[in-house]
Amino acid sequence: MNDLPSFTYAEVGATRGELPPGYQHLHVRRRIGSGAAEFDRLGAAVLGYRIQRGLGILRETQTPVAEPGAEVTVLLGVGRFGLRAPCRIVYVLREPDRIGFAYGTLPGHPESGEELFAVEYDRDTGTVYGVITAFSRPAAWYTRLAGPLAVLAQRLAAAAYLGVLRRTPRD
Repeated sequence: MNDLPSFTYAEVGATRGELPPGYQHLHVRRRIGSGAAEFDRLGAAVLGYRIQRGLGILRETQTPVAEPGAEVTVLLGVGRFGLRAPCRIVYVLREPDRIGFAYGTLPGHPESGEELFAVEYDRDTGTVYGVITAFSRPAAWYTRLAGPLAVLAQRLAAAAYLGVLRRTPRD
């Protein structure tokens, strides 16, 4: 375990609660379905990297299903102009009303921070929500230069993530 690259930020696991100061914060929660069966199905989709696969950004992963410590590489951008962005899964949620995982950035990622991908189930209403929570700041000169455009890109990406999840086909 000592030969693993370190996360590029100190607040590892902070997407579980209050997001740390000094970062851009993102929290998007949208209704994406209803019923316990849909919650289970979409939770399995999240853990199986369906969001990243559905957008075509998943390049490599060490495990077919999210597991703590597994490294994941996504591609940020478009085609050959995309940037490889290495991450490691920080934790996995398998709770009665929340399923998902968070990954944190590793050296070489253009941002520094953590992102949570999850589904939540409101048992009172039967509503299933998709949730994206993140904190980040630029880790490279070009992301610092992008400034507000990088923040806008992250918000657009969160909407796209939840759109992919909402359209996840039934097997």
